[in-house]
Amino acid sequence: MAPGMMASEARQPQDEWLLEQGFSSNVPLLNLTSHPKETSNSPKDPKTTGTFEPDYSHDTDGTSEDRALTFAEERLGWEGYIEWEDYPEKKAKAAEILESRVFPPPPEFQYGNLPTTNPVLEGVRWKMWHKAVGGPLTSVPEESWLRVVQEKHADMLHLLEFPYNGEPPKRLVTAKPITPNPLHFVRNHGGIPNIEPEAFELRLDGLVKNPMKISLADLQNESLFPRQSTLVTIQCSGTRRIEQINEYPGEGDEMINAPWAEGAIGTAKWTGVSLKKVIKHCGGLVDGGKHVELYGADTYFKQNKVMNYVVSVPYSKVKINEVLLAWEMNGEPLPKIHGAPLRAVVYGYIGARSVKWLYRIKVIDQPSRAPVQSKEYLYFNSQVGKHNQAYSMGINIQEMPVSSAIMEPWSKQVVVHEGRITVKGWAYSGGGRWPERVEVSSDGGYIWYEVPGENLSEKHKFSWRTWHIDLPVDHEGWIELTVRCWDNSLNTQPTFVRSAWNWGLHVTSSCHRVKIYSVNKAKERTRRRLQEFEDRNEPFLPLTRPTEFPTQSPEDYEAFWESHAPRDVED
Repeated sequence: MAPGMMASEARQPQDEWLLEQGFSSNVPLLNLTSHPKETSNSPKDPKTTGTFEPDYSHDTDGTSEDRALTFAEERLGWEGYIEWEDYPEKKAKAAEILESRVFPPPPEFQYGNLPTTNPVLEGVRWKMWHKAVGGPLTSVPEESWLRVVQEKHADMLHLLEFPYNGEPPKRLVTAKPITPNPLHFVRNHGGIPNIEPEAFELRLDGLVKNPMKISLADLQNESLFPRQSTLVTIQCSGTRRIEQINEYPGEGDEMINAPWAEGAIGTAKWTGVSLKKVIKHCGGLVDGGKHVELYGADTYFKQNKVMNYVVSVPYSKVKINEVLLAWEMNGEPLPKIHGAPLRAVVYGYIGARSVKWLYRIKVIDQPSRAPVQSKEYLYFNSQVGKHNQAYSMGINIQEMPVSSAIMEPWSKQVVVHEGRITVKGWAYSGGGRWPERVEVSSDGGYIWYEVPGENLSEKHKFSWRTWHIDLPVDHEGWIELTVRCWDNSLNTQPTFVRSAWNWGLHVTSSCHRVKIYSVNKAKERTRRRLQEFEDRNEPFLPLTRPTEFPTQSPEDYEAFWESHAPRDVED
């Protein structure tokens, strides 16, 4: 700034400091190649918020009424559902509509701070896509949110309004070893269909001897299918994604890469019938049947294409009775937001394979080529990114690795204690493995204390274990609590989040680290200082606010130097 210039006259861009420090996604590209070209950070359409009213004026079919006929609901009692997979012409028409419009880019949520709103992100693009296609999808965003309000706990953290993605706050994640239904996390990929149980039927086809349709009543008929209940933890591959984002930003779709914290995991007792029994009822497989496609009734969007939500699991998983068709959750009818009337529960696998609103099962000869299975939920090498990524370069995420997390204390929390800090959390391992040992450190992972066995919840093959420990802590100031888990196969966690970082920001399986400010009241000087704050009626928080009173009297200061060497030397 020139001498005499007012701050308001400074020519430095207001956001330059944010750019310099990496707090903005608008930091300019630095091109050091021999033939640099002009580039722009500006999206095609900067609009990222607001409402959207479909404009049908330039469409060949003309009106919203025609749109409703083109994409009409074809089954009574199946609201908000469109069958896409049987009708290529419908897919083509929807793609034509979407390609004729310009939609906003995803909101930026990885550079700088997350919005402080709840919901954190709105999902504007996803709402716009549903309304652009129209027909039964027009009202799905609003109806889905009403379902959230009706079925989920009032304290849920809404990461994404639509499609709904939400998790419980830390204080409630491990409050009980079995997650109450209203507190179980929700990771939806589309709107919430409303399918009446009496109108429901499950279609089984593909490489089975006797393709058929089965009603929910028949599935629940124990003379046809033996019923079973299993305690199963479901975990999203995005659990703890916020740690990877804080380390290095990655792919940034607000739904696919939602900024999950530690609550995208939950445990419930699921009741239903083994898929193996249902396939046996269809006469079993014909030659070549090796994988099972699972179809969800929600509508999914990918690069201006529409489809039903489709993934697959190997038949080898089905054969050992580890895929359940569930209609009950914790002894209650399956909530609509969790997939009613029927969903899949795939034991030990990534949550994305436990398809909600399951309406079709197709046996095929290879893993599904549907986009969710073949182009998403891929784990890339850390050198793979926007500059070179190809779908075939990623590992398909199926079984979840060993992981754990601290639920209490919270990050950057001031903790006043007397030499021990109570630490609480969860530990989990997928693929039919279970947490065998949990260890916690107060110094970033140099010295580990084992959680006593009696402080771990009951052991189950497909379930997490919640835990707590009174951790010895003598040191004060900023410390780093760290947790790691060993499963029964002696698998453990990478030490640092950098070791787990990947472009899709999936599977944050590294040791969970929580920085806290330790105030040890067992130390006499600390005890006296806290008493002084109390006597003066001065708040100790916020921590960074300078102390409003002298921290040492002039007399004490002078007395100290009378008995100690001076700070400076004279020769």
